[in-house]
Amino acid sequence: MRLPYDSGKRLRCMANRHGWTASDASARLVEEGLRRSEFAFVDFRDSPADRQAYIQNSSLAIWEVMQLVGAYKLNIPAVARHLCWPEARVQAAANYAKAFPDEINQAIAENHSTNFQTLRRMLPQALDFV
Repeated sequence: MRLPYDSGKRLRCMANRHGWTASDASARLVEEGLRRSEFAFVDFRDSPADRQAYIQNSSLAIWEVMQLVGAYKLNIPAVARHLCWPEARVQAAANYAKAFPDEINQAIAENHSTNFQTLRRMLPQALDFV
């Protein structure tokens, strides 16, 4: 892919930050852009657990919304009320999760396997008081 010099430089910086090649980073960004265009309210952000799909203008990753959906026995209106969101935002998370179940299920599984020592490694600054 041909990029302007400054864009290529920024891409290489991002790739280095994540331990990816520039080619991997560009493929990842293209895939994320395609997903953004195909799914309402979806955005991607860096997190301690790598890049993740989030609901736009919220602090919740899609896997977190789907944990709530499961806790509410797939009752999307109830989850929307819980979050004080329009139902469309919760449905957008469900739509994304249905299209990419392995990604969402893996994130949920990683969350369930996280313990204090894992958190301490990921967020040492937040656990200085312990």
